[in-house]
Amino acid sequence: MYGDTAAGRKRVTQLREQAGDVRALAARLVAQAEAVPWHGKAAEAMRERIRERAGHLRAVAAQHEVAAESLARHLGEVDTRKDAIATRARKATSLVEDARTRASEATPLADGSPAPPDGADAVLLGFDPPPAGHRDWLTVELPGL
Repeated sequence: MYGDTAAGRKRVTQLREQAGDVRALAARLVAQAEAVPWHGKAAEAMRERIRERAGHLRAVAAQHEVAAESLARHLGEVDTRKDAIATRARKATSLVEDARTRASEATPLADGSPAPPDGADAVLLGFDPPPAGHRDWLTVELPGL
């Protein structure tokens, strides 16, 4: 099976929390710099530099948000593919089981030998499935699938 989306979703949550933490840090730094009882050109230069650095921190927080959104979209696609694989595997299994049932219930030939399956059932009875959860399920070609 591909992709542990539960672990990925935890990471999405972590990235969003980190973005919030970094934004809060930027706000705290600016507030602390503004609260310093120091005046003059050097004090104003320090405050300006802190505001500039806080802007960089906010940009980093925004990048965390973008990463979280990108990862969340990717995980949605992974879940969609995993669902499609599971659906096709279930359908294929059902089709093969139905073909086996028809073959076992078929009237034997006059000489007592088993009746040969029709073309579609022959394909189904000869089907060698991919491993469970494998992406090859998405390209399996079977009659009725």
